[in-house]
Amino acid sequence: MSLSEMSLMKRLLTGAAVAALAVTLAACSDEKKETAKAPETNQTTGETASSTPAAASGTSSETTAATTETAQAPAAEAKSVDIPSSEGSVDMAEVLKPGALPDMALGEANAPVTIVEYMSTTCPHCAQFHNNTFDAIKAKYVDSGKVRFIVREFPFDPRAAAAFMLARCNPQDTTKLTEAAQYFPMISMLMKQQETWAAAQDGREALLQMSKLAGFTQESFQACLTNQKLLDDVNAVRERAAKEFGVAATPTFLINGKRYAGDMSVDTMSALIDSML
Repeated sequence: MSLSEMSLMKRLLTGAAVAALAVTLAACSDEKKETAKAPETNQTTGETASSTPAAASGTSSETTAATTETAQAPAAEAKSVDIPSSEGSVDMAEVLKPGALPDMALGEANAPVTIVEYMSTTCPHCAQFHNNTFDAIKAKYVDSGKVRFIVREFPFDPRAAAAFMLARCNPQDTTKLTEAAQYFPMISMLMKQQETWAAAQDGREALLQMSKLAGFTQESFQACLTNQKLLDDVNAVRERAAKEFGVAATPTFLINGKRYAGDMSVDTMSALIDSML
């Protein structure tokens, strides 16, 4: 490995990236807290409603029926989710033009709703979305042909950039990029195990062990992370999003010409998608 390659890997993976993680946390926290709290409010309301019939047990059938109807009303209200307000408009034709890297997309190209998510692999709010919301949205809307879902890189720190590079590299041949079928499982693994590697003191070792689960060897791991062009392309995706589409925090979703910032629950994103169908 040349001195320049060693320097590049050191910048990406040394403990200094842990300090940079504070920037990520601050950037992620710019999101709308009201949206993030909605599932908790709904869940609490649902639990309160369900406890009412149990308290009414032993009464007459008429009283029980009346109590059940009363209990069902709050439960129905709990399912009513406000559609989040957009933070502005974007030209989706421009958004969907090819960038520095091929888009990682799932779903039909002609789906009525297109979602472009800008995310950072070290952002806790992005991990929350991918761990709690993404799979349900994929099953409900992407697999049914209603939504095309695209993920794009918006790394806030060197370690996030390194993780994206590994997701983009073909572990068997790092001169080639992965397809969506390999990219999304890698992103899912990184998100589910974020606490394991994102703030680890030895970032190189933590990411190496994660990468081995995806088929990387020591050699292919090093080859991927010393690919200066790939790093430049990952950063170019982020810079374009910031300059052209107003992305400033993660996760940010561009959906049918509107920009939304912040994590969304399954119910919130479902309500937003349904409003566009």
